[in-house]
Amino acid sequence: MSTTLNISAQDLDHALVDDLKEQFGNAKVEIKVHDIPDAAGMLDESDFWALIDQLGWTKSDNDLVIEPIVSALAQMPVANIYQFQDLLSEKLWKLDTRAHAAVFSDADDDSLSVDDFLYARCGVVANGKDFFQKVLGTPNEMPVDITFSPLLRIAKKAYERKTGKKMTIVPAFNYETYSNQEGWK
Repeated sequence: MSTTLNISAQDLDHALVDDLKEQFGNAKVEIKVHDIPDAAGMLDESDFWALIDQLGWTKSDNDLVIEPIVSALAQMPVANIYQFQDLLSEKLWKLDTRAHAAVFSDADDDSLSVDDFLYARCGVVANGKDFFQKVLGTPNEMPVDITFSPLLRIAKKAYERKTGKKMTIVPAFNYETYSNQEGWK
């Protein structure tokens, strides 16, 4: 059984947290932030793709390739870092389909490397909006020789740089291979 509590962030204090601990003991707590009043500060689709376009492909080291995005995100509010991760997770989830994975093997699904397929989906997103939309709409265009797993580290690196703490996040979409159940039917 779950309980939903709607609490204003302004009301969060040590006493409230202590009360929750007393009432719910060792129960898991999920915190979602809703109704952010200043939508102007939200990271949207065009902002996401503008950040992706900043990848420094002329660099030879992957950390240097992602550095422009890490640096830009670290200058933004923490909420934007989470929003970037959520938008990324959505893109990766949308590409997690049987049709997109089919280009990797003629055999059954057991032969698919879940990590390689995830990293290939990262490669699609890393190559920008136009390429992403092309591959999303035409699964047989899914590349087998392009991967870019460092995309998965961007939000964590930006958060750590901004806050000095490790990022804990459950993205809006589970992008692990086989998570898009509709896409695998």
